[in-house]
Amino acid sequence: MTLLGTALSISVIRVTLTHLRAPSFSNRASRLSSNSMSQSAATADPNAIATTNDAPSQPENADVVVQYVVLRRDLIDTWPLGSVVTQGCHASVSAVWSNKEDPFTVDYCSPDKIDSMHKVTLEVKGEPQIKNLSEKLTAGGIIHKLWIEQPENIPTCLATKPYPKSSVSSYFKKLKLW
Repeated sequence: MTLLGTALSISVIRVTLTHLRAPSFSNRASRLSSNSMSQSAATADPNAIATTNDAPSQPENADVVVQYVVLRRDLIDTWPLGSVVTQGCHASVSAVWSNKEDPFTVDYCSPDKIDSMHKVTLEVKGEPQIKNLSEKLTAGGIIHKLWIEQPENIPTCLATKPYPKSSVSSYFKKLKLW
């Protein structure tokens, strides 16, 4: 094997091992400060070794902050799957951005938690159910974004702002996972 072949083999092994281990917080910070959202962990610090002590431990009774995303199941019959997923992305980003100064949103998007967000993606049967859920959330004071696709004016999905799971999970108990 030539010297070039040996270098390539070592690089492949290094990349593979980098992707098998959890990134350390020092890697996360360098990836977040990069101008490229597609920068791989391998280019951050190939010599960094992650340990189980890198992640902050949360007490078992800690209430995880979560964002709920609810999609209309009936749209799958007439829309491409990617389009339905995109609707959920629109609602999720809108709910986060509209509440960017909310303490739970700030925590949810903080640099040390950005790579470990919790989302629960659920489904409702159709338009009447998504509107009904939105009304219940509004009545309960739960901030959310009901995404209305334009120019069709079709409610396609909704997403809550980030909340502690215990404060909002009761609104979603009867819904199926997507």
